[in-house]
Formats: sequence, C-alpha cells, structure tokens
Amino acid sequence: MYPCGKSCCFNKTFVNPQRLGGIFVATMWCRHGKPSSDLNLSRTHWKVCMRLSDKVIIVTGAAAGLGRAAAARFAREGASVVMADTNETAGAALAGELVSRGLKGVFVRTDVSKEGDVKALVNAALARFGRIDVLHNNAAVLYNDRDSIVHEVSLETWDIVMGVNLRGAFLCGKYVLPSMLKQGGGSIVYLGSPTGIVGCAPKLSAYSTSKAGITGLARVMAAAYARNAIRVNVIVPGTMDTPMNSYILSDDEVREQFREDVPLGRLGLPSDIEGLAVFLASDESSYCTGGVYMCDGGLTAV
Repeated sequence: MYPCGKSCCFNKTFVNPQRLGGIFVATMWCRHGKPSSDLNLSRTHWKVCMRLSDKVIIVTGAAAGLGRAAAARFAREGASVVMADTNETAGAALAGELVSRGLKGVFVRTDVSKEGDVKALVNAALARFGRIDVLHNNAAVLYNDRDSIVHEVSLETWDIVMGVNLRGAFLCGKYVLPSMLKQGGGSIVYLGSPTGIVGCAPKLSAYSTSKAGITGLARVMAAAYARNAIRVNVIVPGTMDTPMNSYILSDDEVREQFREDVPLGRLGLPSDIEGLAVFLASDESSYCTGGVYMCDGGLTAV
C-alpha cells in the first residue's frame, strides 16, 4: 500500500517544486492532490495509463499549447518528462502541477536556438534520469506581425524564425542522438505544419519554410539512423486553437471561416495531438520511421 492508501500511486517520496542547479525539480509522493486554481488543467483527464512507463522524454516548447498537452500526457502515461521552454514561470508551474499529482516532471529553461542551452538541457536530462528515450521537438515561433511575403520579410525576422524552428530542431536532434546511439535506440518526433507542405500561408514565408525544412530534416535523419533503431517522424497539426494562433482566431468571423475550412468541421485542440504523440513515442510504433502524420481534421486532404 502506498502513502495515500491507493495502489495507483508511485511508491516514492519526492520533494516539493524547487530549483536545483538551474533545473526546476517538481515531484511529490501522491497524485491525488487538488489541482492548482491558477493553472488551466481543470479539464485534463489524469488517469495514469503507463504506456510510456520507464521512458525519459524531452519536450521542447512545453510551457503552452501543443507542447504543454503532450508533456502532461506523457507524464500521465508513466514517462519521466524533461520540459524545456523559454517561459520559466509557466514551465516551472507545469512541472509543479504534474508532480502534485504524483507524476514525474522536471523543467529546464532552454532557448533551443542556442547550442549551449540545448547541450545543458540534454546534460540535465542525462544527469537526472541517465538516459533519453524520446525527443518531442515542439518548440517554434510564429511572428504574424513581422513575417510576410518573401520580398518584404526582413533578414532579422527570417534568421530568428529559422533559428528557433529549424536550427533548434537540428540542435536538439544532434545532441540527443549520441545518448540514443549509446543505449541502442530511441524516438524523435518533430512538429511540422500544413504551411510547410502546401502554399497556404504566403504571408508567413519564414515560418512556412522552416516547417518545410523540418520534414526534410526528419526524413534524412530517419534514413540515417534506422539501422540504429532510432525512429524519426513528423506530426503535422492543422489549425489548432492554441496561443500561437490566437492572433487570428480571436476574431470571431475569421475563426468561423477557419473552422468551416476544416473537413471535420472544427478547429483542433491540444488534446487532439496527444494520442498520436504517445503512439510515436511508444514501442507501439517500432516499425514507423520517416513518416509524416497528419492531425489536421482533413485540411490538407482537400
């Protein structure tokens, strides 16, 4: 019997959220605590299914939106989750919320465009857990007010977007791979976009190009590391109701038009990505690599 008297809790005693050497460690012994009122997780289903038991997963861009949803779901599936983001407040709060429910979460502030930060993230994960089984590369930026058609976008904006979205994806892949090679396998999941597949966002030239590059990077990595049992795949979300898209979806008329354009008749939610993310992170997808998996409500099918 475990400390709370329920057999579904972890048989461990951890510490409260604190900062240790630049790492936010958030762990507690029982997952039956009340949810924090200041976090938007009240509708989250917290059943622990353990499909990812014993796996260590790095999630970049974990403080909000799709990354936040994936990180929480991975933790509920039994994984030890290392969450990375530039938003230190939200990232540390999420780690604290997860662990208040008996789940395993650590936050490391990381700017994925900076090589030193990515090295520190990987080293922190290895120091804490001893291995890295999955990289869920979600971090990205979109500057609707600065990105534009090609001849109007500034070199500064181009470089910033490429730095986070494509250079960051490269750096994270580059520095998790040695650990995966050493341990004999792993899974890397990149987040793409329909804008990188079809020319549906001509005023987002930098963003669209960076997402097209993600698919190319994933495909070449999948071919290069397949014999090392390292799988590399891409998830392509459609029009998702997340903070990144709030700049356009906050207008009710525009929101309705985007909803109408989706064959399934609704916008995507962060929870829509979770199942696919878990599948690609788990051993259930052991024969899947080099794939591009659409989660767009049919948007790119028409």
